[in-house]
Amino acid sequence: MSDREAEFREFVAARTEPLRGLAYLTCGDWQVAEDAVLAALSRLYVKWNRVDNPAAYARSAVVRAAIDETRRPWWRREQSRSHSMPDSALPDDATGAVDERLRVRQALDGLPARQRAVLVLRFLEGLSVQETAAALKCPQGTVKVYTARGLDALRQILGTEMEAGHGTAV
Repeated sequence: MSDREAEFREFVAARTEPLRGLAYLTCGDWQVAEDAVLAALSRLYVKWNRVDNPAAYARSAVVRAAIDETRRPWWRREQSRSHSMPDSALPDDATGAVDERLRVRQALDGLPARQRAVLVLRFLEGLSVQETAAALKCPQGTVKVYTARGLDALRQILGTEMEAGHGTAV
């Protein structure tokens, strides 16, 4: 095995699960997320020696692939709304935060794909406005608008849900 292949294998081993989680939060479907990650990694392999920042390239490619899948007309008709967990076992979470994460995921599913992608990149991945704009290949102003609109929509969705029986809105 060449050094190039060894480096790529190490990268894939370290980044596949985080990329899969990013794709899932962007599109809301584990199978689409898996397809987006595999497509992005296969494109990255071809360009491995020419890419300066493989993590940024993979992240951007995964988000774009996940968004593209949600735009396909045939996908909209067949889209599964099951939110089954991945095959791998997750560690125990005794903090009670699981319900909150599920509520936020469900609220994210109610947002348009681009708004959801901006929020995931900004607040989950911790990217700046500039980095998010580069990842999505859009102007920085668009990122700012989508961030504001997405956060407002999440507040409205989660606030309405809170008023409907989960306590008071925070």
